[in-house]
Amino acid sequence: MNTCSMIRGTGELCNSSAAGSTIPVDDLETQSKSVTQKYSEGEILLRRKLATLYRIMDHLGWTQGIYNHITVRVSPGSDEFLINPFGFHYNEITAGSLVKVDGDGAILDEGCTQLGISKAGYTLHSAVHAGRPDVQCVIHVHTDVGAAVSAMKRGLLPISQEAMIVGEVSYHDYNGIFVDEAERQKIIDDLGPKNMVMILRNHGLVAMGRTIEEALHYIYNVVKACQVQVHLQQLGPDMTDELTVPSKAVQEDVVRVVTKGGGGVSSGSWGIGELEFEALVRELHRKGCATGLQLKSEQLIRR
Repeated sequence: MNTCSMIRGTGELCNSSAAGSTIPVDDLETQSKSVTQKYSEGEILLRRKLATLYRIMDHLGWTQGIYNHITVRVSPGSDEFLINPFGFHYNEITAGSLVKVDGDGAILDEGCTQLGISKAGYTLHSAVHAGRPDVQCVIHVHTDVGAAVSAMKRGLLPISQEAMIVGEVSYHDYNGIFVDEAERQKIIDDLGPKNMVMILRNHGLVAMGRTIEEALHYIYNVVKACQVQVHLQQLGPDMTDELTVPSKAVQEDVVRVVTKGGGGVSSGSWGIGELEFEALVRELHRKGCATGLQLKSEQLIRR
């Protein structure tokens, strides 16, 4: 039985998978034209890539049950975005299960479930998409290390290469669970016009990007930076006195290098996070997870 048929009582949208096997990401390829014609080719690709990103986050272990969210703007200038149905684990998300909502929270396409969406998830992600028209993808996680650093008064310290890679970081003070519409404007104000990472105090991490791959680049590095900082915290309360911090000029140079794409060290024409994203997708493919994505890197690899 497939995941969506367990929820909705129909196998109309999602491919079936044997008990205990990996649920395919791409459940649109074999569907009827009445299903796939609802979406443009661009939206179909976004659905596959976003669902794949959910599986990548699950693969990395950066999930918290049914909570947390990743969203992607459907098209430039639009207030419509795709979000996960509230109640699915990340390893259940498929291209066809994603829910399309608008900036006012109205559900435009419920996907293959009737689970709806998380109000808190909508509040946070709609604020970021509204306040940052340059952003396509937004990732929010509650990793242990991210929550730990979010509670530290000094926030994220530029003491590792990963911390420097993410550049300047925004902060938003904790005011409770995101169920108050007034919180949206506070999020927009605190995020600002340029930063790609925001730390939610006493809560977790938010990373974003002009592409799905770029958002993965920022969340990967900020989580790794938090891991380093938490490990160093074990040195004791005076640990900051024992640390070396690179100069501001060096920190800015790191950002300049990595924003060239390919980690700043590839001679190929790769965008920010693209090489890393494709490497993780190949891992999913080896695990038997069918994403439906055609990878540029596969053409460059001799097997």
